[in-house]
Amino acid sequence: MEICRHTFGLSKNPFGADLPRKEILVTPIITGTKERIDYAVQMGGVALITGDIGSGKSTTLRYLIGGLHPSEYQVIAVTACSGSILELYRQILGELGIDNAGGSRAMMARRIKQQILDLVSGKRMKTLLVIDEASLLRLDVFAELHTLTQFEQDSKPYLPVILAGQANLVDNLSYRASKPLASRVVARCHLTGIDRAAMEDYLRHHLRIAGCDRMLFEETAVTAIHQGSGGLYRKANFLARGALIAAARQEQTLVSAEHVQAASTEVF
Repeated sequence: MEICRHTFGLSKNPFGADLPRKEILVTPIITGTKERIDYAVQMGGVALITGDIGSGKSTTLRYLIGGLHPSEYQVIAVTACSGSILELYRQILGELGIDNAGGSRAMMARRIKQQILDLVSGKRMKTLLVIDEASLLRLDVFAELHTLTQFEQDSKPYLPVILAGQANLVDNLSYRASKPLASRVVARCHLTGIDRAAMEDYLRHHLRIAGCDRMLFEETAVTAIHQGSGGLYRKANFLARGALIAAARQEQTLVSAEHVQAASTEVF
């Protein structure tokens, strides 16, 4: 992106994935999702965030989690990898700062629940378990998670949960083994591709945070990015970044649809 910085006067890559929370564009979708998540956390229930790959689930999670004050909340943020309960428990224990070497599944669960109780009752903190890529979890894991959220004969909602994943997460929760956890769901949010007007706002915003106050994308380029990405943020980032590089190499001051087309040959 160095060539783009020189050509367009950018202070940084405007379409990187590592935006600090204060630079995330707060859209009506993010605002609505936050309201639902806040409600789920208040109720001690389960919230679902679903959407296609690249629809902004991880960015939305980062925005939501970043708004919780660390002196009040202990956020346990993990990512489903293998999909097994043992891997999930190891990650949770690691996030809680507990040695996770060895031990049975039942022992791991007891240690996690005891730490939650210590945080809530002893330190007067609120806890929140966030599982990204939850659509990768095996079906038996949902039953385990239901047990993990039960405290004092299921009378204390000490551990609200946010599950984020692709749309099949909803299908996985419809199976019989998953229904106890599904019964705790109190909020659902599904992220979809944005429309063209929102895409133009998105591109302008990201140029601004990179120090550029003028619109570098022609109208046809905005349309090409919107159509080529299906309105999904991740692919839009790839196309916009690639188109900027293509324009800079040609020493053009504006990005055209042809530059977007050139960028599209490099991405899936």
